[in-house]
Amino acid sequence: MHTFVSWSGGKDSCLAYCRALKLGLDISFLFTMLEENGLRSRSHGVPVEVLKQQAESLGVPIVFGKASWKEYEGEFRKVLKELKHSEGVEGGVFGDINLPEHKAWVEKVCNGVGVSAFEPLWNENYEKLFSEFLDSGFEAIIVNVKAGLVGEEWLGQRISWEFRDHLKNLKIDLFGENGEYHSLTVYGPTFKKRIRILKSQKTFRDGYCFLDISRTNLQ
Repeated sequence: MHTFVSWSGGKDSCLAYCRALKLGLDISFLFTMLEENGLRSRSHGVPVEVLKQQAESLGVPIVFGKASWKEYEGEFRKVLKELKHSEGVEGGVFGDINLPEHKAWVEKVCNGVGVSAFEPLWNENYEKLFSEFLDSGFEAIIVNVKAGLVGEEWLGQRISWEFRDHLKNLKIDLFGENGEYHSLTVYGPTFKKRIRILKSQKTFRDGYCFLDISRTNLQ
């Protein structure tokens, strides 16, 4: 079955991608929603150029939608319809784990356009998934944190066992599903090349501290 992966660029979507491959799904596209100006991803704030580098490293084409939060669902549906009718995509893979409202939204939108929704991480233990991600050899950096919660000193640092322990001490769920933090996967067993961040700076907006990445390369 031809599928797309709803791609944030972070650990959740990366693990969902890997699980989908193990399930035998044919991943034809990555799909990322961008801010309405088309420059960065929604929520994570990852530059579109870096998302394209991830896709190149994985060897999978990436498609984009762009919208405000108000127009998000309509744009999401539009891209799904295009993937279905123009590319023969029949399913979508998502990285939800433990938020029923997210899963319900995914199923509603996919069912509305006749596309099957797959949730390969659903209802799994956070600590188990965290271990799976690191033990598999993936590398990810923290690209935003909720101000006053996780600690801006973690921006640009790798997802690590030390970071896991920090989150546990704060009693924050390890995958940050409620937006406590977001990550960017830069390398792993499914990547042909590593993304290296050459230039970035910290900025604050909308209650979050972001690592604004301005220059990268693939090695």
